[in-house]
Amino acid sequence: MPTDDRDSLLPPGAVMNPLELWDRYRAHLCVTETLGISLDISRMRFPDDFAGRMAAPMAGALAAMQALEKGAIANPDEGRMVGHYWLRAPELAPEPAMTAAITGAIEHIHQFAAAVHSGQICPERGARFEQLLVVGIGGSALGPQFIADALGTGADRLTPHFFDNTDPDGMARVIERLGDRLATTLTLVLSKSGGTRETRNGMLVAEAAYRTAGLSFAKHAVAVTGDGSELDQTATTAGWLARFPMWDWVGGRTSIFSAVGLLPAALQGIDITALIDGARTMDMTTRNTTVAANPAALLALMWHHAGGGRGMKDMVVLPYKDRLLLFSRYLQQLVMESIGKELDLSGAVVHQGIAVYGNKGSTDQHAYVQQLRDGVNNFFLTFVEVLADQADAPLEVEPNVTSGDYLLGFMLGTREAMHQNARESMTLTLPDVSPRSVGALIALYERAVGLYASLVNVNAYHQPGVEAGKKAATAVLGIQHAVLEALRATQTPRTAEQVAASAGVGDQVETVFKVLEHLVANGRLRSTAGATPTSAMYMSVSSP
Repeated sequence: MPTDDRDSLLPPGAVMNPLELWDRYRAHLCVTETLGISLDISRMRFPDDFAGRMAAPMAGALAAMQALEKGAIANPDEGRMVGHYWLRAPELAPEPAMTAAITGAIEHIHQFAAAVHSGQICPERGARFEQLLVVGIGGSALGPQFIADALGTGADRLTPHFFDNTDPDGMARVIERLGDRLATTLTLVLSKSGGTRETRNGMLVAEAAYRTAGLSFAKHAVAVTGDGSELDQTATTAGWLARFPMWDWVGGRTSIFSAVGLLPAALQGIDITALIDGARTMDMTTRNTTVAANPAALLALMWHHAGGGRGMKDMVVLPYKDRLLLFSRYLQQLVMESIGKELDLSGAVVHQGIAVYGNKGSTDQHAYVQQLRDGVNNFFLTFVEVLADQADAPLEVEPNVTSGDYLLGFMLGTREAMHQNARESMTLTLPDVSPRSVGALIALYERAVGLYASLVNVNAYHQPGVEAGKKAATAVLGIQHAVLEALRATQTPRTAEQVAASAGVGDQVETVFKVLEHLVANGRLRSTAGATPTSAMYMSVSSP
């Protein structure tokens, strides 16, 4: 569907006056009264006949979502169901065993967190755990990080820290910050398969840090993983403190309401019952087949309108709240990993996707908002407004004006400046940043992604591109092994081309060169400079 101004509500570059905007606002405002959340799409430039044209496709998307929630095979590549919606409504799971597994896991989380907080489960040295180290990657890190940052307070029962990459320097910085507090640190290792190398590496680094401190890793470690996985076997054999389940019908990027997100949140001291309730309530709202009253359906339609159903415009997310800083980062994985696909469900090449980026207001007004207003019009905006400024009485920075008033003024001013230059935007309004509101926010976007995927006919629940990257990384490590063996077999310095040939990978010289440079920089090989950077000579550190 074209999305240029010829199909728009307005002529090219035209804008509505304030009273016209008010009428359009009243006509298109969607309010979820049970949550105090509203979505305003009035500043999106969709034409009058847009809803009618999209009625049948959206009805199909809602029907597909209903089938998914009833247990349809939603991921044909792997022949499995997709059941993250059951995590906040276990009674909807299609099998009694699934319902029992979900409720049992939640009860186990409550019991374990209570035992940790009371000191019943305690560290090897010390009366209570005080710090929390979460080791994960992708959905096993982004979701928990977002929850921790959005809902953390000075009264947290455990202070969270994260290994969310396989960068040794990044992990060393976390261990350094913990210092002596490592002795009172509980470590969660999150990996469904148990074989994810980034997480495995983080676990080994954490284990080494405990060992260096004279501590038993097993007495400080908890696994969240699939039954019988490599990690599950490790935790069982070593006698870790506890194990929690990850199920194959829950994808990493939609796993916040499993033990992946709920366990670290509960240990931090966040009210996970309210978090679940917010998501459950939003789910009930977004099952509504009346599209004008369904905020997830409206979001999906606006994404389709803005990008012509082809992702031709980026999604810029601007939350005007420091606590929501990580929201756009969380959405990057949820949206881009779900929607970014080469093939549609019929196997046709479509190259679908929506790029997501954002920071926070009003920081953005001193960063990239200049380009958004005056530069290339290749985006649509989502402003996220939070009504409650803070729990305490606000400080007046001027007579009758607080810093929160300025924050609102900057948001409304930026939104108006965008409209005046014919930039499209939506505004999502939350009552506060509380467990219930954050749970609802996550559920809203999870369903919007699923509905949009149906509209553009892609599988939102697999990630072949990610798997391709993992396979390529494994191949690189295989080349590294061959390179090291080739260099250790001779005392003669060699160029990258010579090393590649002797290692049996003569067509991979560039990869060999990058591996050699990395090994030299980390003291694992030696080199002598050549006439050009790529003509350097390499040798084993044991060579004369």
